[in-house]
Amino acid sequence: MSHPAHIPVRVANVETVTPFVKTFTFEPRNGATLPRFSAGSHVVVTMPGDERPYRNPYSLMSSPFELDYYQVSVRREDEGRGGSLYMHERVSIGDELDISAPTNMFALHPLARRHLLIAGGIGITPFLAQLHELERMQADYQMHYAFRNQDNAAFHDYLQDHYSDHLHCYESDNGVTLNPARLLADQPLGTHLYVCGPKGLLEAVTDTARRLGWPESCIHYEEFAAPPVGKPFTVELAKSGRSLEVAGSATVLETLEQAGLEPNCLCRGGVCGECETVVLEGDIDHNDHFLSDEVKASNERMMICVSRARSERLVLDL
Repeated sequence: MSHPAHIPVRVANVETVTPFVKTFTFEPRNGATLPRFSAGSHVVVTMPGDERPYRNPYSLMSSPFELDYYQVSVRREDEGRGGSLYMHERVSIGDELDISAPTNMFALHPLARRHLLIAGGIGITPFLAQLHELERMQADYQMHYAFRNQDNAAFHDYLQDHYSDHLHCYESDNGVTLNPARLLADQPLGTHLYVCGPKGLLEAVTDTARRLGWPESCIHYEEFAAPPVGKPFTVELAKSGRSLEVAGSATVLETLEQAGLEPNCLCRGGVCGECETVVLEGDIDHNDHFLSDEVKASNERMMICVSRARSERLVLDL
């Protein structure tokens, strides 16, 4: 059965999980079941906004085996670009939104002998769906959850109640921190590593894994970070001759969408490579995790979902 690229949903419930995190339950407006998804998938939620729409990706945290509803959790970011504030302050039960069909770039590897899951803060959300799948598979897995304190430990009690035999928690304010080298050095052959959370944790864990000789094919990661804000700049589209102003709080991708264009994109987080665009002129401020250092240094390609201009102007091959 095919499903539309955009799915109309109604907000069925809003729950405050911590002082900073709310969980939103979406149900289909047409009464049908929602599209199937695999654990690790995300959807893009479109919010109308006042000046422009917000389109934010959020991991599906509900069970892949329950398709009457989807659940996502959103951490409030007061210094962010507005999407999380919109969700926290303006979205209520009964509201209607559009979401994308689920996309998975953080899937469990089917041939892994063990699954080593490492989450930091709100990065726990994709693992909540994966834990449902791992339990059904009766897989060998460990869940390692690092957080600052209980105010930042979303779903800690739920995890303790349901997965205590597999759960290891690290509360840094109490002096308990995750040691990537110690953890990664003691894993059997065939283990796959999955990391989701802030940039510091992601880099510490993945860099350690590579230093210890883990195969790249066994390292999977997803970063929870909004595209950075910056100074405004101009984007010129060489093929169409159009010139657009990119606001400090907007991305190139969002600016193109607001102008009625439909660039290729999936993750909106600089990971998948779908929005890679040729740059003909200008200096790029790279913020992605997809392009190699060599490609970035060439100043010829950029991921328009997260990267910006260092110069006052970019000319794109669009």
